[in-house]
Amino acid sequence: MNEKSSILIIYNARLVDSHIDSPGTVIIEDGKICGVFLGECKTVKSAMFYASAFLAGSSDDKKPEFYDALGMTLMPSFIDMHVHFRYPGQTQKEDLDSGLHAAVAGGYGTVVLMPNTSPVISEKEQAQKVMSEASSKNLARVFQTVSITRNFEGADTSGIDKLKADEFPVITEDGHDVDSAAIMLEAMKKAGEKGIIVSCHCEDPSLAQAARPYRLRALSFMKQYGIPAGKINIETPDVPSAVNFEIDGNLTKANSLLALAEDTATIRNIEIAKIAGCHVHICHCSTKVSMDAVRRAKEQIALGNTTEGFDCSVEVTPHHLALVGTDAPNIRALVNPPLRSEDDRRALIEALRDGTVDAIATDHAPHTQDDKASGAPGFSGIETAFAVCNTVLVKKEGFSLKQISKLMSANPARLLHLKSGKLAVGYNADLVLVNPDEEWIVNSENFASKGKSTPIEGKKLWGRVHATFFGGKKVFGNC
Repeated sequence: MNEKSSILIIYNARLVDSHIDSPGTVIIEDGKICGVFLGECKTVKSAMFYASAFLAGSSDDKKPEFYDALGMTLMPSFIDMHVHFRYPGQTQKEDLDSGLHAAVAGGYGTVVLMPNTSPVISEKEQAQKVMSEASSKNLARVFQTVSITRNFEGADTSGIDKLKADEFPVITEDGHDVDSAAIMLEAMKKAGEKGIIVSCHCEDPSLAQAARPYRLRALSFMKQYGIPAGKINIETPDVPSAVNFEIDGNLTKANSLLALAEDTATIRNIEIAKIAGCHVHICHCSTKVSMDAVRRAKEQIALGNTTEGFDCSVEVTPHHLALVGTDAPNIRALVNPPLRSEDDRRALIEALRDGTVDAIATDHAPHTQDDKASGAPGFSGIETAFAVCNTVLVKKEGFSLKQISKLMSANPARLLHLKSGKLAVGYNADLVLVNPDEEWIVNSENFASKGKSTPIEGKKLWGRVHATFFGGKKVFGNC
């Protein structure tokens, strides 16, 4: 887009958001949507016809620029409630530049960054510095979360005292859970008074510690026999069946403990939030038991049988929707929480279908290959998220693109109190142009992210991001 032009007309598009699915045209002025017209519009001449009434009221020095969407699908750009950019302090894994370029390549216009950096982001001023640096790059909107307790030490919640919800809508201890229920109650009371969401990585620390030796034993065999922990879908050497049995048996034991760790912590955190009158957001929910706990909480809220101020929302990840982790090779794709059983995966999809799930979030977690080989949990997923969701949910499960837009745009915008996530007048012109029917093969070497580990390496997906607009400015794409 020409920097001197402040009017952009995107035409010849299929417009999709949580409410509409129609051919149409969008007019953008000074970073906001100022016109949405539904109906066939395949030429500049017809786009001018739609826009003529609006343009008649614009100043002469604003010359419109026209963008042909080539019949592709224009949606509100995606909003990710859960992202790791590893900045500051872990720039060998990711940094603001690589992370933001990965985000826009995946169609994201807003990201919520986790505080498990080096140092841990525990103070308002640290977070403001990250957000200021990110804002100067003008690629996507960034919310930097602050840790629930100082330095993840589980004791000091004073950092919350300085926060305001409009600047810091979310706090989290992600990567950890707060061990002490009493400290969590204290933090949730503070957050509840301020209207700040407490986003919980639900994992009982003692059970997670009990699972660790099993993972380490499996990793020791994997290292000994040259089995990569980073990219699982590549050719591996022949391995004795007894060794495979040891690897997968130990990981099965670890995952069973980690399921219990998630379920007990999810129930605990919801119950504490009820007492505190706090909005609790359950991160990367992966089990049927935990999802059922969220559903019960939402039913109580709907009936008005809860403490004033209590609310509960939940996110799921594309990888937990797409992959089953009970057998090789996926059981060896280490992530927290682990990839689960088919029953758990189906439970997540049904929770999407019945409206229990609020958002799809990537938990984009880039690592170096050395770190993955040493057992670092997590995948790079922000550049493949739309395609995975489109492939699994739309192509296979019968979801509509409107439902995907609701889960990846409108609902996260609501949680963050953003005027984004819809194709409507007055909303931010943060948009993504996708071809939901385009097939492509995942090749992580083409990722903008520094993290190249993904369990869907080499897999065929449907749905490709062709352009991303932030405030009406194209920040990704060549079409």
